[in-house]
Amino acid sequence: MSTYVLIHGSYQGGWIWQPVASRLRAGGHTVYAPTLDGCAERKHSLRPGITTETQASEITDLLFYEDLHDVVMVGTSSGGMVVTRAAEAQRDRISRLVFVDALALLDGERIRDIVQRSTAVPSGLAAGPTREDAETRLFADLEPRTRAWALDRYTLHPIGIYENPVRLDNFWNQQWPATVIWCRRAANPGEAHQRRTAEKLNARWHELDTGHYPMLSVPDELTALLTAQA
Repeated sequence: MSTYVLIHGSYQGGWIWQPVASRLRAGGHTVYAPTLDGCAERKHSLRPGITTETQASEITDLLFYEDLHDVVMVGTSSGGMVVTRAAEAQRDRISRLVFVDALALLDGERIRDIVQRSTAVPSGLAAGPTREDAETRLFADLEPRTRAWALDRYTLHPIGIYENPVRLDNFWNQQWPATVIWCRRAANPGEAHQRRTAEKLNARWHELDTGHYPMLSVPDELTALLTAQA
């Protein structure tokens, strides 16, 4: 059995992984789905200075304090940025990386370098879509009950991940067993960006005919892909 660490993206929390996490656990796997600083149930800790790097430090601490090894680290959306930084810092604890419709930036890149059309509206220390935009665009392809459940839980995301460039010292110079999963119906981050990730990592490539939240729309199919090489 494998140990999975599931990293959420913007406007999310560990809650986004519930359908997949329950399936993985039912299969006998160990699963961690932490909520990053300033997000979801941790939104009250929102403050200046939260960046991709500080959130990645939380994950490296999780791996250390829980004494995790041979970890399959999975990131979705902007969580892909956290995955690359955390994996770089804890190389000897990682067995495989999986990018699920994820952003995997190069050293010095910002989200706006990849996602040209963002509706994330700054609101003090956080940014994100309005509830109406989340309902009619972000979660539009989800079935009504799941959409309502997600809308009740989405939160704005710490603005530092948008303003600060990614720092990666040697991630892209290393060899990583990796998988890239592209969701065909998602506008961002887009096929070209994810193919770049797959090519640079010589990763396995898979496609899902769904939107940006496959862990909610097609959890069975996504779980099957996560466990196929476990």
